[in-house]
Amino acid sequence: MKPYTHTPLCSMRRLSLLALTCLLATQSQAQVPATGVEPVRARHAMVVTIQHDATDAGVETLKAGGNAVDAAVAVGFALSVVFPQAGNLGGGGFMLVRDHKGAAHFLDYREEAPLAASADMYLDAQKNVVPGLSTKGYKAIGVPGTVAGLVYAERHYGRLGLARVMAPAIRLASAGYVLSAEEARALGNPNLANYPESRRIFQRDGKPYQAGERFTQPDLARTLTRISQQPDDFYRGEIAQQLATSIQAHGGLITREDLAVYKVKDRVPLTGHYRGYEIVTSPPPSSGGIVLLETLNILSGFDLAKLGSDRSPAQVHVITEAFRRAYMDRADYLGDPDYTTMPLAQMASPDYAAAWRKSIDLAKPTPSATLVRPAGFLPAPPAAAPPKESTQTTHYSIVDAEGNAVSCTYTLNGLFGSGVTAEGLGFLMNNEMDDFSSKPGSPNMFGLIQGPANAIAPGHRPLSSMTPTMVLKNGKLALVLGSPGGSTIITTVANDLLSEVDNGLTIQQAADAPRFHHQYLPDVLEFEKAFPLPVVEAMRAMGYRVSRANEADEKNPGVWGDSELIAVDPKTGELLGGHDRRRAFGKAAGY
Repeated sequence: MKPYTHTPLCSMRRLSLLALTCLLATQSQAQVPATGVEPVRARHAMVVTIQHDATDAGVETLKAGGNAVDAAVAVGFALSVVFPQAGNLGGGGFMLVRDHKGAAHFLDYREEAPLAASADMYLDAQKNVVPGLSTKGYKAIGVPGTVAGLVYAERHYGRLGLARVMAPAIRLASAGYVLSAEEARALGNPNLANYPESRRIFQRDGKPYQAGERFTQPDLARTLTRISQQPDDFYRGEIAQQLATSIQAHGGLITREDLAVYKVKDRVPLTGHYRGYEIVTSPPPSSGGIVLLETLNILSGFDLAKLGSDRSPAQVHVITEAFRRAYMDRADYLGDPDYTTMPLAQMASPDYAAAWRKSIDLAKPTPSATLVRPAGFLPAPPAAAPPKESTQTTHYSIVDAEGNAVSCTYTLNGLFGSGVTAEGLGFLMNNEMDDFSSKPGSPNMFGLIQGPANAIAPGHRPLSSMTPTMVLKNGKLALVLGSPGGSTIITTVANDLLSEVDNGLTIQQAADAPRFHHQYLPDVLEFEKAFPLPVVEAMRAMGYRVSRANEADEKNPGVWGDSELIAVDPKTGELLGGHDRRRAFGKAAGY
Protein backbone atom coordinates (compact mmCIF):
# COMPACT_ATOMS: atom_id res chain seq x y z
CA MET A 1 0.00 0.00 0.00
CA LYS A 2 1.36 3.42 -0.93
CA PRO A 3 -0.89 5.85 0.92
CA TYR A 4 0.34 9.15 -0.42
CA THR A 5 2.83 11.10 -2.48
CA HIS A 6 4.40 14.47 -1.89
CA THR A 7 2.03 17.36 -2.54
CA PRO A 8 2.88 20.90 -3.69
CA LEU A 9 3.49 23.64 -1.15
CA CYS A 10 0.19 25.19 -0.19
CA SER A 11 -0.33 28.95 -0.14
CA MET A 12 -0.13 30.10 3.47
CA ARG A 13 -2.41 32.65 5.03
CA ARG A 14 -0.93 35.73 6.64
CA LEU A 15 -0.34 35.70 10.36
CA SER A 16 -1.87 38.47 12.41
CA LEU A 17 0.62 41.14 13.42
CA LEU A 18 0.28 40.20 17.09
CA ALA A 19 0.87 36.51 16.50
CA LEU A 20 3.76 37.16 14.14
CA THR A 21 5.42 39.47 16.65
CA CYS A 22 5.02 36.84 19.38
CA LEU A 23 6.51 34.13 17.19
CA LEU A 24 9.49 36.18 16.05
CA ALA A 25 10.23 37.36 19.58
CA THR A 26 10.73 33.82 20.78
CA GLN A 27 12.17 32.30 17.63
CA SER A 28 15.84 32.51 18.57
CA GLN A 29 15.19 31.04 22.01
CA ALA A 30 13.44 27.98 20.62
CA GLN A 31 16.41 26.30 19.04
CA VAL A 32 17.59 23.00 20.41
CA PRO A 33 20.71 23.77 22.48
CA ALA A 34 23.99 22.48 21.11
CA THR A 35 25.03 19.68 23.45
CA GLY A 36 28.41 18.87 21.98
CA VAL A 37 27.43 15.20 22.03
CA GLU A 38 28.09 13.57 18.68
CA PRO A 39 26.37 10.44 17.37
CA VAL A 40 28.25 7.18 17.78
CA ARG A 41 29.85 6.23 14.46
CA ALA A 42 30.47 2.75 13.09
CA ARG A 43 31.58 1.56 9.69
CA HIS A 44 29.86 -1.84 9.57
CA ALA A 45 26.96 -2.31 12.00
CA MET A 46 25.09 -0.48 14.76
CA VAL A 47 22.88 -1.41 17.72
CA VAL A 48 21.04 1.18 19.83
CA THR A 49 19.01 0.20 22.90
CA ILE A 50 17.91 1.54 26.28
CA GLN A 51 20.23 -0.82 28.24
CA HIS A 52 23.97 -1.21 27.68
CA ASP A 53 24.10 -4.98 28.34
CA ALA A 54 21.36 -5.51 25.75
CA THR A 55 23.29 -3.39 23.25
CA ASP A 56 26.38 -5.52 23.90
CA ALA A 57 24.32 -8.68 23.31
CA GLY A 58 23.34 -7.34 19.90
CA VAL A 59 26.88 -6.35 18.93
CA GLU A 60 28.21 -9.73 20.14
CA THR A 61 25.68 -11.49 17.92
CA LEU A 62 26.59 -9.39 14.87
CA LYS A 63 30.30 -10.03 15.37
CA ALA A 64 29.55 -13.77 15.58
CA GLY A 65 28.23 -13.64 12.03
CA GLY A 66 24.61 -12.87 12.75
CA ASN A 67 22.46 -10.53 10.71
CA ALA A 68 20.23 -7.70 11.99
CA VAL A 69 17.40 -10.11 12.84
CA ASP A 70 19.71 -12.40 14.82
CA ALA A 71 20.88 -9.35 16.74
CA ALA A 72 17.30 -8.13 17.23
CA VAL A 73 16.24 -11.47 18.71
CA ALA A 74 19.30 -11.48 20.97
CA VAL A 75 18.48 -7.94 22.14
CA GLY A 76 14.81 -8.77 22.67
CA PHE A 77 15.59 -11.71 24.95
CA ALA A 78 18.38 -9.76 26.71
CA LEU A 79 16.03 -6.87 27.48
CA SER A 80 13.64 -9.35 29.09
CA VAL A 81 16.41 -9.83 31.66
CA VAL A 82 17.98 -6.39 32.07
CA PHE A 83 14.99 -4.10 31.50
CA PRO A 84 12.06 -5.76 33.30
CA GLN A 85 10.05 -2.53 33.25
CA ALA A 86 9.24 -3.20 29.59
CA GLY A 87 11.58 -5.81 28.13
CA ASN A 88 9.65 -9.00 28.35
CA LEU A 89 8.63 -12.57 27.69
CA GLY A 90 5.12 -11.86 28.97
CA GLY A 91 4.17 -9.03 26.62
CA GLY A 92 4.10 -8.39 22.89
CA GLY A 93 5.11 -5.99 20.18
CA PHE A 94 6.00 -5.23 16.59
CA MET A 95 9.18 -5.79 14.56
CA LEU A 96 9.78 -4.03 11.25
CA VAL A 97 12.35 -5.93 9.18
CA ARG A 98 13.90 -4.72 5.91
CA ASP A 99 16.58 -6.66 4.10
CA HIS A 100 19.35 -5.11 2.02
CA LYS A 101 17.47 -5.96 -1.18
CA GLY A 102 14.46 -3.90 -0.10
CA ALA A 103 12.01 -6.60 1.02
CA ALA A 104 10.15 -5.47 4.15
CA HIS A 105 8.06 -7.38 6.70
CA PHE A 106 6.07 -6.22 9.69
CA LEU A 107 5.88 -8.91 12.38
CA ASP A 108 2.83 -8.42 14.58
CA TYR A 109 3.21 -10.33 17.85
CA ARG A 110 0.81 -8.12 19.75
CA GLU A 111 -1.03 -9.61 22.72
CA GLU A 112 -4.56 -10.97 22.22
CA ALA A 113 -7.68 -10.92 24.34
CA PRO A 114 -8.34 -14.36 25.89
CA LEU A 115 -11.17 -16.41 24.43
CA ALA A 116 -13.18 -15.80 27.59
CA ALA A 117 -12.88 -12.00 27.29
CA SER A 118 -16.02 -9.90 26.92
CA ALA A 119 -16.80 -6.30 26.04
CA ASP A 120 -18.00 -5.43 29.55
CA MET A 121 -15.46 -7.42 31.60
CA TYR A 122 -14.12 -4.28 33.32
CA LEU A 123 -17.51 -2.72 34.13
CA ASP A 124 -19.52 -2.89 37.34
CA ALA A 125 -23.27 -3.56 37.64
CA GLN A 126 -23.97 0.07 36.73
CA LYS A 127 -21.82 -0.27 33.58
CA ASN A 128 -19.07 1.99 34.96
CA VAL A 129 -15.38 1.16 34.56
CA VAL A 130 -13.93 -0.45 37.71
CA PRO A 131 -10.68 1.47 38.42
CA GLY A 132 -7.55 -0.66 38.17
CA LEU A 133 -9.23 -3.81 36.92
CA SER A 134 -7.76 -3.51 33.41
CA THR A 135 -4.34 -2.30 34.61
CA LYS A 136 -3.37 -4.37 37.68
CA GLY A 137 -3.38 -8.05 38.50
CA TYR A 138 -4.29 -11.24 36.72
CA LYS A 139 -7.45 -10.12 34.94
CA ALA A 140 -5.51 -7.40 33.09
CA ILE A 141 -3.29 -9.93 31.29
CA GLY A 142 -3.59 -10.52 27.55
CA VAL A 143 -2.20 -13.59 25.77
CA PRO A 144 1.55 -12.83 25.40
CA GLY A 145 3.15 -12.76 21.96
CA THR A 146 6.81 -11.84 22.49
CA VAL A 147 8.24 -15.36 22.58
CA ALA A 148 6.28 -16.34 19.47
CA GLY A 149 7.38 -13.17 17.69
CA LEU A 150 11.08 -13.49 18.45
CA VAL A 151 11.10 -17.19 17.63
CA TYR A 152 9.27 -16.53 14.33
CA ALA A 153 11.74 -13.79 13.41
CA GLU A 154 14.73 -16.05 14.06
CA ARG A 155 13.28 -19.03 12.18
CA HIS A 156 12.29 -17.03 9.11
CA TYR A 157 14.87 -14.24 8.86
CA GLY A 158 17.81 -15.08 11.15
CA ARG A 159 20.78 -17.31 10.40
CA LEU A 160 22.45 -18.35 13.68
CA GLY A 161 19.64 -20.30 15.33
CA LEU A 162 17.76 -19.72 18.56
CA ALA A 163 20.22 -21.33 20.98
CA ARG A 164 23.07 -19.10 19.81
CA VAL A 165 21.18 -15.83 19.84
CA MET A 166 19.62 -16.51 23.26
CA ALA A 167 22.96 -17.31 24.89
CA PRO A 168 23.65 -13.70 26.03
CA ALA A 169 20.23 -13.44 27.71
CA ILE A 170 20.66 -16.76 29.52
CA ARG A 171 24.10 -15.62 30.70
CA LEU A 172 22.74 -12.28 31.95
CA ALA A 173 19.95 -14.02 33.87
CA SER A 174 22.15 -16.71 35.45
CA ALA A 175 25.33 -14.71 36.14
CA GLY A 176 23.45 -11.45 36.67
CA TYR A 177 24.16 -7.87 35.71
CA VAL A 178 25.26 -4.87 37.77
CA LEU A 179 22.49 -2.41 38.62
CA SER A 180 22.91 1.31 38.14
CA ALA A 181 21.29 3.64 40.67
CA GLU A 182 18.41 4.32 38.30
CA GLU A 183 17.82 0.62 37.64
CA ALA A 184 17.94 -0.24 41.35
CA ARG A 185 15.39 2.48 42.15
CA ALA A 186 13.08 1.20 39.42
CA LEU A 187 12.89 -2.25 41.04
CA GLY A 188 11.29 -0.59 44.07
CA ASN A 189 8.08 -0.06 42.12
CA PRO A 190 5.23 -0.28 44.67
CA ASN A 191 2.93 -2.36 42.45
CA LEU A 192 5.48 -5.20 42.43
CA ALA A 193 5.14 -5.42 46.21
CA ASN A 194 1.47 -6.40 45.80
CA TYR A 195 2.34 -9.79 44.28
CA PRO A 196 4.46 -12.26 46.33
CA GLU A 197 6.40 -13.69 43.38
CA SER A 198 7.27 -10.21 42.07
CA ARG A 199 8.21 -9.04 45.56
CA ARG A 200 10.46 -12.08 46.04
CA ILE A 201 12.33 -11.73 42.76
CA PHE A 202 12.60 -7.99 42.21
CA GLN A 203 12.57 -6.71 45.80
CA ARG A 204 14.18 -9.57 47.79
CA ASP A 205 11.12 -9.79 50.01
CA GLY A 206 11.60 -6.27 51.31
CA LYS A 207 15.40 -5.93 51.09
CA PRO A 208 15.74 -3.47 48.17
CA TYR A 209 18.52 -3.81 45.66
CA GLN A 210 21.15 -1.07 45.71
CA ALA A 211 23.29 0.51 43.00
CA GLY A 212 26.33 -1.60 42.22
CA GLU A 213 24.74 -4.90 43.26
CA ARG A 214 24.53 -7.82 40.87
CA PHE A 215 20.96 -8.88 40.09
CA THR A 216 20.60 -12.58 39.20
CA GLN A 217 17.38 -14.28 38.06
CA PRO A 218 17.73 -18.09 38.22
CA ASP A 219 14.04 -18.80 37.52
CA LEU A 220 14.19 -16.68 34.37
CA ALA A 221 17.47 -18.32 33.33
CA ARG A 222 15.79 -21.74 33.50
CA THR A 223 12.80 -20.49 31.48
CA LEU A 224 15.03 -18.94 28.82
CA THR A 225 17.05 -22.16 28.58
CA ARG A 226 13.87 -24.18 28.08
CA ILE A 227 12.71 -21.79 25.34
CA SER A 228 16.09 -21.95 23.57
CA GLN A 229 15.88 -25.75 23.51
CA GLN A 230 12.16 -26.18 22.83
CA PRO A 231 10.44 -22.88 21.98
CA ASP A 232 7.02 -24.46 21.38
CA ASP A 233 6.98 -25.39 25.07
CA PHE A 234 5.94 -21.79 25.86
CA TYR A 235 2.64 -22.14 23.98
CA ARG A 236 1.91 -25.87 23.92
CA GLY A 237 4.02 -27.57 26.57
CA GLU A 238 4.95 -27.46 30.24
CA ILE A 239 5.56 -23.70 30.34
CA ALA A 240 2.09 -23.12 28.87
CA GLN A 241 0.58 -25.38 31.52
CA GLN A 242 2.42 -23.60 34.36
CA LEU A 243 1.47 -20.19 33.02
CA ALA A 244 -2.22 -20.94 32.50
CA THR A 245 -2.54 -22.69 35.87
CA SER A 246 -0.96 -19.75 37.70
CA ILE A 247 -3.11 -17.12 35.98
CA GLN A 248 -6.38 -18.98 36.44
CA ALA A 249 -5.65 -19.72 40.10
CA HIS A 250 -5.68 -15.96 40.72
CA GLY A 251 -8.78 -15.08 38.71
CA GLY A 252 -7.24 -14.44 35.31
CA LEU A 253 -8.71 -15.69 32.05
CA ILE A 254 -5.84 -17.16 30.03
CA THR A 255 -6.07 -20.89 29.33
CA ARG A 256 -3.83 -23.42 27.58
CA GLU A 257 -6.11 -23.09 24.56
CA ASP A 258 -5.48 -19.33 24.42
CA LEU A 259 -1.75 -19.99 24.31
CA ALA A 260 -2.01 -22.87 21.83
CA VAL A 261 -3.94 -20.89 19.22
CA TYR A 262 -1.74 -17.77 19.34
CA LYS A 263 -0.04 -16.96 16.02
CA VAL A 264 2.36 -14.29 14.76
CA LYS A 265 1.03 -12.20 11.88
CA ASP A 266 3.54 -11.37 9.12
CA ARG A 267 1.96 -8.21 7.69
CA VAL A 268 2.75 -5.82 4.84
CA PRO A 269 4.14 -2.47 6.09
CA LEU A 270 2.53 0.82 5.12
CA THR A 271 4.56 3.08 2.86
CA GLY A 272 4.33 6.74 1.94
CA HIS A 273 6.43 9.69 0.83
CA TYR A 274 7.59 12.94 2.43
CA ARG A 275 10.03 15.52 1.01
CA GLY A 276 11.43 12.98 -1.46
CA TYR A 277 11.91 10.30 1.20
CA GLU A 278 10.05 6.99 1.35
CA ILE A 279 8.52 6.14 4.72
CA VAL A 280 8.17 2.46 5.65
CA THR A 281 6.11 2.08 8.77
CA SER A 282 3.62 0.15 10.88
CA PRO A 283 0.19 -1.07 9.70
CA PRO A 284 -2.74 -1.80 12.06
CA PRO A 285 -3.13 -2.97 14.76
CA SER A 286 -0.57 -0.22 15.14
CA SER A 287 -2.28 3.13 14.83
CA GLY A 288 1.17 4.70 14.63
CA GLY A 289 1.98 4.21 10.98
CA ILE A 290 -1.20 5.61 9.47
CA VAL A 291 -1.31 8.51 11.94
CA LEU A 292 2.33 9.27 11.15
CA LEU A 293 1.67 9.19 7.41
CA GLU A 294 -1.44 11.35 7.71
CA THR A 295 0.46 13.85 9.87
CA LEU A 296 3.34 14.06 7.40
CA ASN A 297 0.96 14.39 4.49
CA ILE A 298 -0.72 17.39 6.12
CA LEU A 299 2.69 18.92 6.90
CA SER A 300 4.01 18.34 3.39
CA GLY A 301 2.21 21.51 2.31
CA PHE A 302 4.14 23.70 4.76
CA ASP A 303 7.79 24.74 4.45
CA LEU A 304 8.69 24.05 8.07
CA ALA A 305 12.26 25.32 7.74
CA LYS A 306 11.01 28.71 6.52
CA LEU A 307 8.49 28.90 9.36
CA GLY A 308 11.29 28.79 11.92
CA SER A 309 13.88 26.67 13.65
CA ASP A 310 13.33 23.29 15.26
CA ARG A 311 10.84 23.58 18.17
CA SER A 312 10.07 27.22 17.30
CA PRO A 313 6.51 28.42 18.04
CA ALA A 314 5.51 28.57 14.37
CA GLN A 315 6.67 25.00 13.78
CA VAL A 316 5.14 23.73 17.02
CA HIS A 317 1.81 25.30 16.03
CA VAL A 318 1.42 23.73 12.59
CA ILE A 319 2.79 20.36 13.71
CA THR A 320 0.38 20.33 16.65
CA GLU A 321 -2.57 21.11 14.41
CA ALA A 322 -1.56 18.22 12.14
CA PHE A 323 -1.36 15.92 15.19
CA ARG A 324 -4.79 17.06 16.35
CA ARG A 325 -6.44 16.13 13.05
CA ALA A 326 -4.68 12.79 12.59
CA TYR A 327 -5.46 11.71 16.17
CA MET A 328 -9.13 12.56 15.62
CA ASP A 329 -9.19 10.00 12.82
CA ARG A 330 -7.31 7.52 15.02
CA ALA A 331 -10.02 7.80 17.66
CA ASP A 332 -12.86 7.09 15.29
CA TYR A 333 -11.65 4.47 12.85
CA LEU A 334 -8.78 2.24 13.95
CA GLY A 335 -8.78 -1.28 15.43
CA ASP A 336 -7.67 -4.88 14.81
CA PRO A 337 -7.27 -5.32 11.01
CA ASP A 338 -8.33 -8.96 11.20
CA TYR A 339 -11.79 -7.95 12.43
CA THR A 340 -12.23 -4.31 11.39
CA THR A 341 -12.42 -2.62 8.00
CA MET A 342 -10.53 0.67 8.16
CA PRO A 343 -10.41 3.52 5.61
CA LEU A 344 -6.60 3.60 5.49
CA ALA A 345 -6.35 4.68 1.84
CA GLN A 346 -8.75 7.55 2.45
CA MET A 347 -6.93 8.63 5.63
CA ALA A 348 -3.66 8.72 3.67
CA SER A 349 -5.06 10.47 0.61
CA PRO A 350 -3.20 13.64 -0.47
CA ASP A 351 -6.52 15.30 -1.28
CA TYR A 352 -7.82 14.53 2.20
CA ALA A 353 -4.65 15.98 3.73
CA ALA A 354 -5.03 19.10 1.61
CA ALA A 355 -8.60 19.51 2.82
CA TRP A 356 -7.47 19.12 6.45
CA ARG A 357 -4.67 21.63 5.81
CA LYS A 358 -7.14 24.29 4.70
CA SER A 359 -8.74 24.15 8.14
CA ILE A 360 -5.51 25.12 9.94
CA ASP A 361 -5.46 28.74 11.07
CA LEU A 362 -1.85 29.88 11.25
CA ALA A 363 -2.66 32.47 13.91
CA LYS A 364 -4.51 30.32 16.44
CA PRO A 365 -5.37 26.74 17.43
CA THR A 366 -8.53 24.94 16.38
CA PRO A 367 -10.30 23.74 19.55
CA SER A 368 -10.85 19.99 19.31
CA ALA A 369 -14.50 20.42 20.25
CA THR A 370 -15.07 22.51 17.11
CA LEU A 371 -13.00 20.38 14.73
CA VAL A 372 -15.03 19.18 11.73
CA ARG A 373 -13.67 16.44 9.49
CA PRO A 374 -13.59 17.39 5.77
CA ALA A 375 -16.64 15.96 4.05
CA GLY A 376 -16.61 13.50 1.21
CA PHE A 377 -13.47 11.53 2.03
CA LEU A 378 -14.15 9.10 4.89
CA PRO A 379 -17.25 7.09 5.75
CA ALA A 380 -19.23 8.13 8.78
CA PRO A 381 -17.51 6.88 11.96
CA PRO A 382 -19.22 4.12 13.96
CA ALA A 383 -22.36 5.41 15.66
CA ALA A 384 -21.31 4.56 19.22
CA ALA A 385 -19.55 7.26 21.19
CA PRO A 386 -15.75 7.01 21.08
CA PRO A 387 -14.20 5.05 23.98
CA LYS A 388 -10.55 5.04 25.59
CA GLU A 389 -2.17 2.96 26.14
CA SER A 390 1.29 3.12 29.24
CA THR A 391 4.51 4.70 28.57
CA GLN A 392 6.65 1.71 29.59
CA THR A 393 7.40 0.24 26.21
CA THR A 394 10.93 -0.06 24.84
CA HIS A 395 12.38 0.38 21.36
CA TYR A 396 15.64 -0.66 19.72
CA SER A 397 17.20 -0.16 16.28
CA ILE A 398 19.75 -2.32 14.46
CA VAL A 399 21.57 -2.19 11.11
CA ASP A 400 24.05 -4.88 10.05
CA ALA A 401 27.04 -4.88 7.71
CA GLU A 402 24.93 -6.02 4.74
CA GLY A 403 22.41 -3.22 5.14
CA ASN A 404 19.66 -5.32 6.70
CA ALA A 405 17.75 -3.32 9.31
CA VAL A 406 15.36 -3.90 12.21
CA SER A 407 13.18 -1.41 14.03
CA CYS A 408 11.54 -3.13 17.00
CA THR A 409 9.16 -1.87 19.68
CA TYR A 410 7.77 -4.22 22.33
CA THR A 411 6.02 -3.79 25.63
CA LEU A 412 4.34 -4.93 28.83
CA ASN A 413 2.09 -1.85 28.45
CA GLY A 414 2.32 -0.32 31.96
CA LEU A 415 5.46 0.02 34.07
CA PHE A 416 6.29 -3.62 34.98
CA GLY A 417 3.00 -4.54 33.25
CA SER A 418 0.31 -5.95 35.51
CA GLY A 419 2.83 -6.33 38.35
CA VAL A 420 2.30 -10.11 38.22
CA THR A 421 5.25 -12.49 37.83
CA ALA A 422 4.48 -15.92 36.42
CA GLU A 423 5.02 -18.32 39.32
CA GLY A 424 8.17 -20.40 38.96
CA LEU A 425 8.93 -18.91 35.55
CA GLY A 426 10.52 -15.61 36.53
CA PHE A 427 8.98 -13.19 34.04
CA LEU A 428 6.44 -10.39 34.39
CA MET A 429 3.06 -10.40 32.67
CA ASN A 430 1.51 -7.59 30.63
CA ASN A 431 -1.53 -5.46 31.41
CA GLU A 432 -2.29 -5.06 27.72
CA MET A 433 -6.05 -5.46 28.10
CA ASP A 434 -6.14 -1.76 29.05
CA ASP A 435 -5.30 -0.90 25.45
CA PHE A 436 -8.78 -2.03 24.44
CA SER A 437 -11.77 0.25 24.92
CA SER A 438 -13.17 -0.75 28.32
CA LYS A 439 -16.19 1.49 27.77
CA PRO A 440 -17.14 4.00 25.06
CA GLY A 441 -16.18 7.49 26.22
CA SER A 442 -13.79 6.35 28.96
CA PRO A 443 -10.06 7.13 28.49
CA ASN A 444 -7.39 4.51 29.07
CA MET A 445 -4.29 5.06 31.24
CA PHE A 446 -2.84 7.38 28.59
CA GLY A 447 -5.98 9.47 28.25
CA LEU A 448 -6.58 8.11 24.76
CA ILE A 449 -10.12 8.10 23.44
CA GLN A 450 -10.79 5.27 20.98
CA GLY A 451 -13.72 4.08 18.94
CA PRO A 452 -15.84 0.91 19.06
CA ALA A 453 -13.51 -0.63 16.45
CA ASN A 454 -11.17 -1.24 19.41
CA ALA A 455 -13.70 -2.86 21.76
CA ILE A 456 -12.74 -5.97 23.78
CA ALA A 457 -13.54 -9.22 21.98
CA PRO A 458 -12.14 -12.78 22.18
CA GLY A 459 -8.97 -13.23 20.12
CA HIS A 460 -8.79 -9.56 19.09
CA ARG A 461 -5.57 -7.53 19.30
CA PRO A 462 -5.77 -4.08 20.91
CA LEU A 463 -4.90 -0.93 19.03
CA SER A 464 -1.37 0.30 19.70
CA SER A 465 0.63 3.48 19.20
CA MET A 466 3.92 1.62 18.69
CA THR A 467 5.49 2.97 15.50
CA PRO A 468 8.68 1.22 14.37
CA THR A 469 9.65 3.07 11.20
CA MET A 470 12.35 3.30 8.54
CA VAL A 471 13.08 6.14 6.12
CA LEU A 472 14.63 5.59 2.68
CA LYS A 473 16.27 7.97 0.21
CA ASN A 474 16.52 6.85 -3.41
CA GLY A 475 15.77 3.31 -2.29
CA LYS A 476 18.59 3.25 0.28
CA LEU A 477 18.22 3.15 4.05
CA ALA A 478 18.50 6.60 5.62
CA LEU A 479 16.91 6.38 9.12
CA VAL A 480 15.72 3.76 11.60
CA LEU A 481 13.26 5.24 14.10
CA GLY A 482 11.04 4.35 17.03
CA SER A 483 10.24 5.12 20.65
CA PRO A 484 8.19 4.02 23.63
CA GLY A 485 5.78 6.44 25.27
CA GLY A 486 2.19 5.23 24.97
CA SER A 487 0.10 7.78 23.12
CA THR A 488 3.19 10.01 22.74
CA ILE A 489 5.02 7.43 20.59
CA ILE A 490 3.61 8.69 17.29
CA THR A 491 4.38 12.34 18.01
CA THR A 492 7.88 11.44 19.22
CA VAL A 493 8.65 9.50 16.02
CA ALA A 494 7.18 12.30 13.92
CA ASN A 495 9.28 14.95 15.64
CA ASP A 496 12.47 12.86 15.36
CA LEU A 497 11.82 12.48 11.64
CA LEU A 498 10.99 16.17 11.14
CA SER A 499 14.05 17.26 13.11
CA GLU A 500 16.26 15.24 10.78
CA VAL A 501 14.54 15.76 7.44
CA ASP A 502 13.25 19.34 7.74
CA ASN A 503 15.52 20.94 10.31
CA GLY A 504 18.91 19.31 9.80
CA LEU A 505 19.53 18.06 13.33
CA THR A 506 21.94 15.20 13.85
CA ILE A 507 20.49 11.88 14.93
CA GLN A 508 21.80 12.53 18.48
CA GLN A 509 20.25 16.00 18.61
CA ALA A 510 16.96 14.56 17.38
CA ALA A 511 17.02 11.90 20.11
CA ASP A 512 17.72 14.50 22.81
CA ALA A 513 15.45 17.32 21.61
CA PRO A 514 12.63 18.29 24.04
CA ARG A 515 9.25 16.84 23.10
CA PHE A 516 5.73 18.11 22.61
CA HIS A 517 2.50 16.21 22.08
CA HIS A 518 -1.17 16.67 21.22
CA GLN A 519 -3.63 13.81 20.76
CA TYR A 520 -6.95 15.54 19.97
CA LEU A 521 -8.52 14.64 23.32
CA PRO A 522 -7.88 15.83 25.93
CA ASP A 523 -7.40 19.19 24.19
CA VAL A 524 -4.04 19.93 25.81
CA LEU A 525 -0.68 20.74 24.23
CA GLU A 526 1.82 18.83 26.37
CA PHE A 527 5.51 19.64 26.78
CA GLU A 528 8.38 17.94 28.52
CA LYS A 529 9.51 19.89 31.57
CA ALA A 530 12.79 20.93 29.88
CA PHE A 531 11.06 22.43 26.84
CA PRO A 532 12.15 26.09 26.33
CA LEU A 533 9.78 28.19 28.44
CA PRO A 534 9.49 31.08 25.95
CA VAL A 535 7.98 28.68 23.44
CA VAL A 536 5.58 27.22 25.99
CA GLU A 537 4.40 30.71 26.90
CA ALA A 538 4.12 31.70 23.23
CA MET A 539 1.80 28.74 22.66
CA ARG A 540 -0.25 29.67 25.70
CA ALA A 541 -0.55 33.23 24.41
CA MET A 542 -1.68 31.91 21.03
CA GLY A 543 -4.63 30.22 22.74
CA TYR A 544 -3.45 26.70 23.57
CA ARG A 545 -4.14 25.04 26.88
CA VAL A 546 -0.63 23.88 27.80
CA SER A 547 0.82 21.43 30.32
CA ARG A 548 4.45 20.70 31.26
CA ALA A 549 5.13 17.10 32.36
CA ASN A 550 5.47 16.78 36.15
CA GLU A 551 6.01 20.51 36.49
CA ALA A 552 4.95 20.49 40.16
CA ASP A 553 7.32 17.66 41.07
CA GLU A 554 10.88 18.97 41.07
CA LYS A 555 12.30 15.47 41.67
CA ASN A 556 10.68 14.12 38.51
CA PRO A 557 12.54 14.92 35.27
CA GLY A 558 9.23 15.27 33.41
CA VAL A 559 10.25 13.36 30.30
CA TRP A 560 8.67 10.75 28.08
CA GLY A 561 9.74 8.46 25.26
CA ASP A 562 13.12 6.95 24.51
CA SER A 563 14.33 7.45 20.94
CA GLU A 564 16.92 4.84 19.96
CA LEU A 565 17.85 5.94 16.45
CA ILE A 566 20.18 5.13 13.58
CA ALA A 567 21.03 7.30 10.57
CA VAL A 568 23.14 6.47 7.55
CA ASP A 569 25.60 9.20 6.58
CA PRO A 570 24.69 9.88 2.92
CA LYS A 571 28.28 10.92 2.09
CA THR A 572 30.38 8.28 3.83
CA GLY A 573 27.89 5.45 4.37
CA GLU A 574 28.84 5.36 8.04
CA LEU A 575 26.17 4.36 10.56
CA LEU A 576 25.34 7.02 13.14
CA GLY A 577 23.77 5.91 16.41
CA GLY A 578 21.72 8.23 18.60
CA HIS A 579 20.92 6.90 22.09
CA ASP A 580 18.35 8.95 23.97
CA ARG A 581 20.26 10.42 26.92
CA ARG A 582 17.10 10.66 29.02
CA ARG A 583 18.03 7.09 30.02
CA ALA A 584 21.57 6.99 31.41
CA PHE A 585 22.06 3.22 31.26
CA GLY A 586 21.56 2.69 27.50
CA LYS A 587 23.98 3.13 24.64
CA ALA A 588 24.66 3.02 20.92
CA ALA A 589 27.50 0.74 19.85
CA GLY A 590 28.79 -0.87 16.70
CA TYR A 591 31.92 -1.89 14.88
